[in-house]
Amino acid sequence: MKTIYQGKTKDIREKDGKTYFFFKDDVTGKDGVFDPGENQVGLSIEGSGRACVAMSQYFFEKFEKEGIPTHYIDADVDNCLMEIKPATVFGEGLEVICRYIATGSFIRRYGRYAKDGDKLDEYVEFTLKDDDRQDPLINEDALIQLGIFKEGEYDRIKELMRSITKVIAEDLAERGLTLYDIKLEFGRLAGSDEIVLIDEVSGGNMRVYKGDEYIEPLRLSKMIVGE
Repeated sequence: MKTIYQGKTKDIREKDGKTYFFFKDDVTGKDGVFDPGENQVGLSIEGSGRACVAMSQYFFEKFEKEGIPTHYIDADVDNCLMEIKPATVFGEGLEVICRYIATGSFIRRYGRYAKDGDKLDEYVEFTLKDDDRQDPLINEDALIQLGIFKEGEYDRIKELMRSITKVIAEDLAERGLTLYDIKLEFGRLAGSDEIVLIDEVSGGNMRVYKGDEYIEPLRLSKMIVGE
């Protein structure tokens, strides 16, 4: 396989005209401590790449049954590979967050008006992937005026994000788990304007609790898919 892009936690590879994600065991963090919110590789955890592929496969196939468009084609869990449809990101990369429970950076920003643990009504926010500027929030007007979005794309992604989050939250709830928030990515399929869910759907994307107990990503993966 030919590596065409090297990322922090996964690479993009090509073989025989097909495109793949290769998931590494590297995870984001700081000072040797895992933190999905960090923008740097902090450590390597054996089995994390396999867990990411397995959980992504589980949810992408669930979305397919729900008619939710994604870039997913197939997965090879044993080799940490996921075959994908080529897609382009918005701008230099964009992340979309849906929050059910107020916590983390939401409280750091809006703590004057909310307290940790407050319920939110499918609150959606957009952030630019920009390590140097600490992934700033951006609104619809800016996304359009900066040429990152076309008219109507903001509402389409917001609609998709809420639908996807609902599917995940309901799946977790059946296991006695509560989804606090989730961060996902979207893009346009190569050669078209069709908006699809891209990247991965793994424990590192979401904040999940069982009662008052935070469930770490690798433990969450074991609870969902046994990996």
